[in-house]
Amino acid sequence: MHEIASSDYSPEQLDAWAPSDLDPALWASRVQGIQPFVALLGDEIVGYADVQLNGYIDHFFVSGAHPRQGIGTRLMARIHEEARLLGLSELTSDVSMTAEPFFALHGFKVVERRFPVRRGVTLRNALMRKALD
Repeated sequence: MHEIASSDYSPEQLDAWAPSDLDPALWASRVQGIQPFVALLGDEIVGYADVQLNGYIDHFFVSGAHPRQGIGTRLMARIHEEARLLGLSELTSDVSMTAEPFFALHGFKVVERRFPVRRGVTLRNALMRKALD
């Protein structure tokens, strides 16, 4: 994640957002709790994403080792498929500056610019929304 976002965030911001001292067991528990869709390339996990019952996309990640291979687009298509099954009228997400163009390409619009603080460091992101038919 640090590789891809390094053009939009400082090293200090990246470390606050994705710290190296994160407890792997705690992170695994959190990811399992959101019940993500997982993208595999062979045996390797190359991305994952979720959509919650209220239409919120909490996590959306594609490995920096596999950029621009359609993985994100396939995950986004799966999110939209699930949204249709759930009868959702909209999707929302707090999106990094790095991911904002990708979400915009998929029909999301910026609702609000935000400046969350993580580990005492101010980050920049955007709340984005997409109305569904």
